[in-house]
Amino acid sequence: MPIPYALVRRLLFALDAERAHRATISALKLGLAGARPPKGNPVEVAGVRFANPVGLAAGFDKDAEAVDALLGLGFGFVEIGGVTPKPQPGNPKPRVFRLTGDQAVINRYGLNSAGAEAVARNLEKRRKPGVVGVNLGANKESEDRIGDYAECLKVIGPLVDFATVNVSSPNTPGLRALQDRAALTGIFERLHAAQSGGRAIPLFLKVAPDLSDADIDDIAEAAPEIGVAALVVSNTTIARPNSLTSPHAQETGGLSGAPLMGPSTDLLRRFHEKLDGRVPLIGVGGILSGADAKAKIDAGAAAVQIYSGLVYRGPELVGECVEALAQA
Repeated sequence: MPIPYALVRRLLFALDAERAHRATISALKLGLAGARPPKGNPVEVAGVRFANPVGLAAGFDKDAEAVDALLGLGFGFVEIGGVTPKPQPGNPKPRVFRLTGDQAVINRYGLNSAGAEAVARNLEKRRKPGVVGVNLGANKESEDRIGDYAECLKVIGPLVDFATVNVSSPNTPGLRALQDRAALTGIFERLHAAQSGGRAIPLFLKVAPDLSDADIDDIAEAAPEIGVAALVVSNTTIARPNSLTSPHAQETGGLSGAPLMGPSTDLLRRFHEKLDGRVPLIGVGGILSGADAKAKIDAGAAAVQIYSGLVYRGPELVGECVEALAQA
């Protein structure tokens, strides 16, 4: 019988945030989190059938170390990564901070990754069914970041069900510049070409919450034309709301958790209005309850993903969200 998360949380919060994260991955690999068979109503997004509409966002299991255990918690789908072609250590530590009073997290990991080949080997060890996607990243020092996305897709694409293009991490210098229309067109042309002649998986695009009105218009107009199968809204934010009370509030990096719920849901709603069903949406950012998950669906999402909410609520959040959406 799994240990109640209220007790586990006390133990994890006695560690710094990154060590707690690593301890969680280790516990999952050992089967200590237990299993909760997926429930809820299946949903199809971009031709991929999720067991239920509640997924795990990228960033939690970067190297695909605990995919089977995570699916066993009741997630309808799991997104691994971000994955870069070559291994890279990411930014110096400390690089992740809990804002406990704000139910938030700031991270500046910098796409630390074991590299595409190592992640592929981990995926090949899977023993249980379930939908898995990969978040494609680029190496920090790469001179051809578009080529990095294509390389990752060639290596990992045959082992997953969808791939998400990550041009919205705030922790890799210059990466968000790839969100403009010309850059996105080049990226998706290259990725579609990389899949020609073989098994092609749907390509999703994850956007930042800090987009200008012009950016939103450009992406909404371009997405159906360049073959974006689904839009993931959104990544972490570089904004710092005045409501933050934590002493870590001004740390550099991407802010996630409760303060992101409002801005990311507003952005989701705007994309829903502009796309009018032409591209399905996945809502991410600030989900800490079943009601939050439902708010994302009400704003136009076909499915949702959670991550930072798990820090504060634990695996019980998965079931609560699945149940809330099953009753919606």
